[in-house]
Amino acid sequence: MPDPALINQIDLKRLPRHIAIIMDGNGRWAKKKMLPRVEGHRRGVKTVDKIVTLCAEMHIEALTLYSFSDENWNRPRPEIDALMKILDQYLNKELERMKRENIRFNTIGRIHELPPAIQKLIRHAENYTRSNDGLILTLALSYGGRQEIVDAVKKIAKLVQEGSLPIEDIDFPVLESSLYTHDLPEPDLLIRTSGEKRISNFLLYQMAYTELHYTQVLWPQFTEDDLLKAIIDFQSRERRFGMIGDQIVKA
Repeated sequence: MPDPALINQIDLKRLPRHIAIIMDGNGRWAKKKMLPRVEGHRRGVKTVDKIVTLCAEMHIEALTLYSFSDENWNRPRPEIDALMKILDQYLNKELERMKRENIRFNTIGRIHELPPAIQKLIRHAENYTRSNDGLILTLALSYGGRQEIVDAVKKIAKLVQEGSLPIEDIDFPVLESSLYTHDLPEPDLLIRTSGEKRISNFLLYQMAYTELHYTQVLWPQFTEDDLLKAIIDFQSRERRFGMIGDQIVKA
């Protein structure tokens, strides 16, 4: 259960609309416990359950989890297969809970690169929860920020080639509407676990003004209290978006 003292420190009127998390440290957690890496991933799913529940209860609008990067395809085949199996089990196990708790399931990335059975399961989960209007839970799968920008440029180039989009009309809204995240708000808060301090090709365009929170805690050990501490840290920041403090106060 979350610490009530931490909950009392949070201004519920200034919650981040969109939280993004790089869930790092599953393998290191397993190594410390002298367990196979896959056990770290399984334990990490339990953390996902807790964090999703708390975000839904706090009425966070969107939560995006960096679940499988396009670089992760370079991992050993047995580990990839194990990760796909865990994803299959997670969606089958949690689908009814998402429906019941008003959570809308969403994915971003090159979903067509995933195994066909996983693609089918993803489409079913997205359709089954489409009418839910609570937390938007997005899994980034076969995802890379650079690839997302390239794919967006290709979409725009096709529109220009077809004559439906003049080059002079290309602007930020046009680019943003072509991104995988076109129906999500930009992330206000990025959390990365395990002590690493980099964004690892995650939401590169979208994080122009995102507040970054790094923690030494490994993802399998990340708790509701750690999430609350990250939100408290977020609320301590002055978000100026290129302005000065006086302008923010007057606004």
